[in-house]
Amino acid sequence: MRRCDESIKKTFELVEKMLGLADEGDAVREDSGCGVLYGVLRDSAFKIKRLAKAERDAHIRKGWWKD
Repeated sequence: MRRCDESIKKTFELVEKMLGLADEGDAVREDSGCGVLYGVLRDSAFKIKRLAKAERDAHIRKGWWKD
């Protein structure tokens, strides 16, 4: 696998951790400020995931992506 593809895969792993942390933090938060923080974290994770998917799809079209 190409190193650039490995980085994209690591990005997907990071996104999953971000989403998990947002869920965990939201479940135990005690004020609205934390709600904003975890909302921003979740939103950022979804944006990063969308970008990573687009890049992965571009690599697939180029024939670079190998599982």
